[in-house]
Amino acid sequence: MRTSIEVADIFRVAGPTYRKAHGGHLSLAQFKVMSAVEHCRTAALGGHVEACEDCGEWRIAYNSCRNRHCPKCQGAAARTWLAEREADLLPVGYFHVVFTLPAEIAAIAFYNKALVYDLLFKAASETMLTIAADPKHLGARIGMTAVLHTWGSAMTHHPHVHMIVPSGGISLDGSRWISSRPAFLLPVRVLGKLFRRLFLTRLLQLHDAGRLAFFGSAAHLTDRRAFVRYLSPVRKKRWVVYAKPPFAGPEAVLAYLSRYTHRVAISNSRLISFDETGVTFRYKDYRRDGRDRQQIMTLATVEFIRRFLLHVLPRGFHRIRHYGLLAGSSRKISIARARELLNAVPPPADDATDEPNDIRPPCPCCGGRMIVVKVFERWRQPRGPPDKATTNRESAS
Repeated sequence: MRTSIEVADIFRVAGPTYRKAHGGHLSLAQFKVMSAVEHCRTAALGGHVEACEDCGEWRIAYNSCRNRHCPKCQGAAARTWLAEREADLLPVGYFHVVFTLPAEIAAIAFYNKALVYDLLFKAASETMLTIAADPKHLGARIGMTAVLHTWGSAMTHHPHVHMIVPSGGISLDGSRWISSRPAFLLPVRVLGKLFRRLFLTRLLQLHDAGRLAFFGSAAHLTDRRAFVRYLSPVRKKRWVVYAKPPFAGPEAVLAYLSRYTHRVAISNSRLISFDETGVTFRYKDYRRDGRDRQQIMTLATVEFIRRFLLHVLPRGFHRIRHYGLLAGSSRKISIARARELLNAVPPPADDATDEPNDIRPPCPCCGGRMIVVKVFERWRQPRGPPDKATTNRESAS
């Protein structure tokens, strides 16, 4: 059911003015996101007419933009991704670990998104793999799925990586499965120290190679001495690594992942109103507890759009990545070995000959199956509903 207000509504009303006023500061990717969100599931993208095989009831279905930043397109993408990941789950508990960049580093990421976000992934994953392999801790090769979020609940710039990690791994000699303690995976303070060292060392290397860019009030950081001075307090600060208790089982992991993997800066369900005063929405204030955590904020429309576009990722940037036992080409072999060591039965193989599931909602009138009876191109509307005779002929064929 459509919510009373959507991000698309805000972009359609205020987008043209925003582009005219701020177009010189927007990237091509941000322009494309605005256009995609505005046109998603409208006649601009074309669509088709569906009709019920039983009663002839018909409806128009517009195409979606499939942009990964669009609030309306992530549900189907998440379901498809989760179905592919289900076979990778092991019959063990899973931990949720979060690596967060300090505000000073987030400011650098603002000007160097692709480089710093990529470094965040690499430093966090190497930290987990290194400490887990240390015999003083777990002494095992582990796997993890990492998801980048760049926002806080109020859409401020807050880069952090969520990791879903099995509670154990394969011993370094490959002979056995080593389980972690029931409610403890790895020491977060040790993780934080190594994460800080790896990240800052490589960030300085990027600066020395001339790959970092700075503008405006941060332009002075192009000088190496100024950059080193800027990082000095950050080297002494504790870098936050947070580990939540393990999930109850693989089903709980899937439910959790479905809320995290394809999330965008703000969902339509959090929007409350949009008028001349601005955009009002719900957010969580994590400094508060209980019922007080849920708060309401109103932003000027220009500021709302600015914050939304702040989280548009660079073209081609992968925000979901797999490491260790779950990494690319070796994933199937590693998971098969883990299942063997855990004496776990592998999931049944999918029958490739099965017909794909029909994801169309059933007929709202009689619950029958809806079929496509007409396709229309972009920017064109169907002139009228097909008659039942036509529907019956086409369904029979």
